[in-house]
Amino acid sequence: MDFLDSNLGIFLIILGQCLLVTVLLLVSLAFLLWMDRKVWGAVQLRRSVNVVGPFGLLQSFADFVKFALKEIIIPSGADKPVFFLAPLISFVLATIAWAAIPFYADEESAWVIANLNVGILYIFSVSSLEVYGVIMGGWASNSKYPFLGGLRSAAQMISYEVSIGFIIVGVLISTGSLNLIEIVNAQRGEWGFLSWYWLPHLPMVVLFFVSALAETNRPPFDLPEAESELVAGYQVEYSSTPYLLFMIGEYMAIVLMCALTTILFFGGWLSPVPGIPDGLFWFVAKVVFFFFIFAMVKAIVPRYRYDQLMRLGWKVFLPMSLGWVVIVAAFAQLGVPGYARW
Repeated sequence: MDFLDSNLGIFLIILGQCLLVTVLLLVSLAFLLWMDRKVWGAVQLRRSVNVVGPFGLLQSFADFVKFALKEIIIPSGADKPVFFLAPLISFVLATIAWAAIPFYADEESAWVIANLNVGILYIFSVSSLEVYGVIMGGWASNSKYPFLGGLRSAAQMISYEVSIGFIIVGVLISTGSLNLIEIVNAQRGEWGFLSWYWLPHLPMVVLFFVSALAETNRPPFDLPEAESELVAGYQVEYSSTPYLLFMIGEYMAIVLMCALTTILFFGGWLSPVPGIPDGLFWFVAKVVFFFFIFAMVKAIVPRYRYDQLMRLGWKVFLPMSLGWVVIVAAFAQLGVPGYARW
């Protein structure tokens, strides 16, 4: 039996793929964080990071070394096992969600670790579990400020997951499949970017993006870590490597939302112009563009109050997304182009 066809060979290949994707994600996060800072600096007319390395490109790596070398401080009354398990859960869940994200696919091969028939269900399930890391971090610190921040974050994440779920259901009705590659292939058309789902599902694209901001605790919905209100929220008692794991998990979830926006509404790796080949470049370019929008929102939009945040999720987004599911189902039943796969 050939070694590559054996169980051990298959296991090593899958392990290598997982390590490759993880390393590439972590390196990409370092440069995306640099981009995040540069966007804030440009909006505020200041230099931002520009000292460590050319144009400050190595600043994120310097920050990593700083966090790794700092002392880990544990509150005296903390539940130590849960205290350390919380950031680990946040990091691991944010990472394993990428197992079902396809970066590129054609008729012969697919650049994805696990091409699941229920890929979108897997990602939605894993991302929903990330709230446990936040709750555990706030509870284990044995302090009222992290506890309040954890409660706020849990309520916020659960609230906007409902809207995200209904928005995704609308796309699934139009596609007729839970497979992410099939969702992208359903957006192929002779009209290029006009054939993508952003046009027929235009109202939900905006709702999905705003819900993604709230789901990942990004401004203007960063209430769980609002320094002026809750002293950095659920992670206030964390330092060094545990704090770094929380931050990596949060940014990895942000990039995951950018990738889902690209796949669900903007054609994934499909070329926007007919005649230009599809490819990995288009997927990466779209993800970076949406990350840029995330950064711009943080730089220019003021923070919401918590009551405004919850009202928006339950009284505005939930009825709109639920009503859109009904509308899309009716259009799909009637065979309206863009809502029913031909």
